[in-house]
Amino acid sequence: MKSEAGELDYVIRVLNSPLDVSAEAWNALLASQSQPNPFLRHEYLAALHRTGCAVPQTGWTPRFLTLWQCDDAGVMRLCAACALYLKTHSHGEYVFDWAWANAYAEHSLAYYPKALAAVPFTPVPGSRLMAIDNSAREALLNMLLQWCQDQGLSSLHLLFIAQDDEAVCAQAGMMLRHNVQFHWNNDRYKDFDQFLCALTQDKRKKIRQERRKVSDAGVAIRWSQGKDISAQDWDFFYCCYERTYLEHGNAPYLNRSFFQSMATHMAQNWLLFVAERDDKPVASSLIGLSDCLPSDPLKHRVAYGRYWGALERVDCLHFELCYYQPLQWCIHHGVQRFEGGAQGEHKMARALLPVKTSSAHWLAHPAFADAVQRFLEREGQGIESYLQELDQRSPLRQRD
Repeated sequence: MKSEAGELDYVIRVLNSPLDVSAEAWNALLASQSQPNPFLRHEYLAALHRTGCAVPQTGWTPRFLTLWQCDDAGVMRLCAACALYLKTHSHGEYVFDWAWANAYAEHSLAYYPKALAAVPFTPVPGSRLMAIDNSAREALLNMLLQWCQDQGLSSLHLLFIAQDDEAVCAQAGMMLRHNVQFHWNNDRYKDFDQFLCALTQDKRKKIRQERRKVSDAGVAIRWSQGKDISAQDWDFFYCCYERTYLEHGNAPYLNRSFFQSMATHMAQNWLLFVAERDDKPVASSLIGLSDCLPSDPLKHRVAYGRYWGALERVDCLHFELCYYQPLQWCIHHGVQRFEGGAQGEHKMARALLPVKTSSAHWLAHPAFADAVQRFLEREGQGIESYLQELDQRSPLRQRD
């Protein structure tokens, strides 16, 4: 299948599995993007597919759209790609459109299946329209929109997009939606105490009190990274992770086989903290790590708060494992940023500051598109007001 975009000819391939594209080509394209992250690596997406976590049976049908060009040597080169899924529900997305789906149902219209460009179960901002240049990115989006129309889909949603994706989506007339996450930035702190000195007195005091509660409870924390994470530790982590979901009445999105694949194929991208009391593990948290760049392994490295769970209740242990230990590790290892995951205004008290995230949406039905656009305008005003309010409550001391 060929298509023209300006003066450029592309061969379009719609793939039914991430396994149908070369891992080397996919990862090379990802590495060249403005905002890559490990959750869009071929190994990660392939693991979701192989282990049955993101497959048609769970409501995630892969339809990866790829654009190829023939180089001077006659070799087909991947020049744009998007991890696209057909969804039969809205679980595991973290940008909530349940009200939109309900409105469709009330008018006897089908909202599902819809098209979703996102990493399953992973609310981490990053590149969604991977491309060798902006021209290829525009062509990719245009072909995405055309494919959705040809398939008779209700809508297309690109979640947690990078800035260059946002610009292309806005230019194409897609509706933009904004939300708030909380991220921490390393201001070249020498150690955790220097970081605490950057906070207001009440926040500094609160953190010290919370850490003391964990210490006084007889809890010790150890960490392991990459291949140093033992199979026993992975097993214990999964027990904690699974319990967190079951306590909320849900089955976990990810199975043990998925994490086994991570240990085998992406070990370098994981950092595990384990809390122990009386030499017995009681809780754990798993942190994602961006890939190291050979030319600059630390300056732009990012840590991502991902999963946590506990088998025993210890006051403030969640804060210790999910925030203080990762921040301390980031400071010690020169990591630039820690992203705390979806939602959670309480993270501000731990010096994670508000950051605006973006998604882009296209709805085929004109009347519903108009209604959603008006809703997003009102919601966007609320988000801006919320960000201004949060800015007034910064945990950082004002500098002279």
